[in-house]
Amino acid sequence: MGRAGGLLLLPLLLAAPGGAGAERCELLASCEECVRMHPHCAWCEQPGFLPRCAPPEVLEGAGCPPGALVLPQGSLRVLQDLELQDQVPLRPQRIRMWLLPGEEQSFQVRFRRPEGHPVDLYYLMDLSYSMRDDLETIRGLGSDLMDTLRNFSSSVRIGLGSFVEKPVLPFSSVGPRSWPCPRGGDQCEATAAFRHELALSGRAGAFTERMGGLHSTANLDAPESGFDAVLQAAVCGDRLGWGSATRVLLFCSDDAWHSAGDGKLGGITHPSDTRCHLDASGHYTAQHRHDYPSVGLLAQVLEAADIQLIFAVTRPVVPLYEELSRQLPRAVVRELRGDSSNVLRLLADAYEALASTVELKHSPLPPNISLSFESHCGGAPGPPRPHGGLCTGVRVKQEVTFTVRARASSCPLPRSHVTLRAPGLQGALQLELGARCPCRGAPQRARSPPECRNP
Repeated sequence: MGRAGGLLLLPLLLAAPGGAGAERCELLASCEECVRMHPHCAWCEQPGFLPRCAPPEVLEGAGCPPGALVLPQGSLRVLQDLELQDQVPLRPQRIRMWLLPGEEQSFQVRFRRPEGHPVDLYYLMDLSYSMRDDLETIRGLGSDLMDTLRNFSSSVRIGLGSFVEKPVLPFSSVGPRSWPCPRGGDQCEATAAFRHELALSGRAGAFTERMGGLHSTANLDAPESGFDAVLQAAVCGDRLGWGSATRVLLFCSDDAWHSAGDGKLGGITHPSDTRCHLDASGHYTAQHRHDYPSVGLLAQVLEAADIQLIFAVTRPVVPLYEELSRQLPRAVVRELRGDSSNVLRLLADAYEALASTVELKHSPLPPNISLSFESHCGGAPGPPRPHGGLCTGVRVKQEVTFTVRARASSCPLPRSHVTLRAPGLQGALQLELGARCPCRGAPQRARSPPECRNP
């Protein structure tokens, strides 16, 4: 805006709120003079813009870009604040914030647990020989699994995958005459690290039919390739059909897992590349080339895909999986009976534990910005947490609140965007963040219009 535009805004400046200091039209020659004049004064760095010194709302209304505003203190503005509903679990939805070094700004985020949020359940089945009785139990449970989840949601889809082990020595028997199952008369599958059996759908009959076509197999050592299976289920979203729903991976096994580095025993040294490697038949084609993933890699892909993991495992390995679950995002462990007869009750209990746990998390932060969270879950506020807010035992339609405090350690910082969200649910808060020092980079002196004089 040029000189004429600045003259048109003089009446607005004189009438602007903020106290007598902000209302006076001063002959201010520098940014430093402007911001010292009154707490409500701001400076516009954009060359040629007039007036240069005015309340921030006047400068913004005149067209001064947000990135050119110099403020004597930080600012916070709510840009979108829709009412809470099942499709909008977080409020507000957009905030713009400018921080000064050492200054703390805070805001509150309200969350309401939605009712009947859609659920996608992918059943990941260990087909090792010791799980053959479990397979018989699960064959006819397609409708029952969906009915169990319909107690929590009116929209449920179910899919199916299987795993045992890499078909490589010393993990599995190989060769044209090898037979994976101990008894020659058994009907066995070929050993595989992962096979995608059925894409997510609302047809329980399709799940039952596909389960009926599965058979046990066997491997040589005790640990399984469950990590390969979980990673492919997370990164092959298009093939599995993950939708905009709460994503649940139900992992059933009776043994431990192979992890990164174990592949060297079979001459496999290439690390996992976290890419989808499924052929048209759903077979994991990189099982001979890529090592098992690490726990850290598994945590990354599960969080990126927003998948909640339920480990349904037999009693001897429950302690192992409980330790593992503490290193993975939103993972729970439940004890599976030896024949999987309690899988429906287990699923209902585990899903409720996940759904009633509300965690407010943030995407990666700029290097000089920190956030802390205080949770208000219905009782006394929880202690501040550096990485996210947490409430447990949240009921359907119950509201909880998180106080978020932001601090900048240095400046300047280009505007960046940080997302706050509750994993497992749609909806997020977009936080537009910036940090800058007053008058750093601002012109040292600027002409004021001759019409503006001290009284």
